[in-house]
Amino acid sequence: MKQVKLMQGNEACVEGALYAGCRFYAGYPITPSTEIAEGCAVRMPQVGGRFIQMEDEIASCAAAIGASAAGTKSMTATSGPGFSLKQENLGYACLTEVPFVLVDVQRAGPSTGLPTSPSQGDMMQAKWGTHGDHPIIAIAPSTVEECYKLCVRCFNLSEKYRTPVLFMMDEIVGHLRESVELPEDGELEVIDRAAPADPKNAGPAYACPNGELVPVMAPFGQGQRYNITGLIHTDDGFPTNSNDIADSQVRRLIRKIEENRDDIITYEEKDLEDADTCIVCYGGTARSVYSAVETLRAEGKKVGIFRPITVWPFPEKELEAISGKVKRIVVAEHNDGQILLEVQRVVKDNCKVDFIGKINGTVITPDEIVAKVKEA
Repeated sequence: MKQVKLMQGNEACVEGALYAGCRFYAGYPITPSTEIAEGCAVRMPQVGGRFIQMEDEIASCAAAIGASAAGTKSMTATSGPGFSLKQENLGYACLTEVPFVLVDVQRAGPSTGLPTSPSQGDMMQAKWGTHGDHPIIAIAPSTVEECYKLCVRCFNLSEKYRTPVLFMMDEIVGHLRESVELPEDGELEVIDRAAPADPKNAGPAYACPNGELVPVMAPFGQGQRYNITGLIHTDDGFPTNSNDIADSQVRRLIRKIEENRDDIITYEEKDLEDADTCIVCYGGTARSVYSAVETLRAEGKKVGIFRPITVWPFPEKELEAISGKVKRIVVAEHNDGQILLEVQRVVKDNCKVDFIGKINGTVITPDEIVAKVKEA
């Protein structure tokens, strides 16, 4: 019989990371993500891993990148203001193709804001927070069980595509407690990054022969000689001012995500078979939406749910198909309309788009969603 445990979302995130093979955590305490650091401080040494509290969020992100470059699956976690500080090193990891998982347990802002209150105000920052053109993968869980299982998926995608992956939790799911059926060893897929069989005789680390999009690199220090730099670089990692290399390098980074969208993107559709209204939601906000749709369905209203689980890349072709079948889409999120912008871009004139959001630190209730759907 499988073990069932009452867990907090932040705790489930820690256990999911360990299941995925994460053995290094660097972080700095910040509400409402601190339980992740506390959990890693206890659990990492128990499985032969390492925990370190750094002097700030910038250093935490750098330490996770360094550990990963040396071959150890690594994670760091933070909340709003710390997420802002991590952006420069996030961009560094995108260009150097160093995989690691960055957890952001979102809270109300801007600035210090309301540290203990729910928000989803970092969604556009997740997409565009670091400068330049770069790809990003961001996943948003809605249940404690998803905090566990999707954290494993974050590591798998990070390792497979050699890219940082953002786990966009929020205060609602981070501090929620639910029963979780813990997966047994080997039940969930665990992916490790590809590495050359003979590092000392391997070619240039960043070379991608035969049209491949993801380089095969040995952990730094294991015999394959290459440089790691945040500058545009040649295949051996050394800086170059070549405009042609700059163009091909950044376009490859984008393509390795865009051309694998079908593998990366996951989403949930619920009660959409006969729906004339679709509520788009994600993360902790989905909790209220599920209840609201149950109420509306009981009253005879034809309402369904589309929930992006992978938020970036956005599941645009899936939502576009839905928008051609329903009369109205209502976007529900705990901000002033960030994913709303993406929905409007995708839907265009296919159907009417409405919005319900909150930025005052309180949750959107099921009754408020019911009332919004019933508006003419």
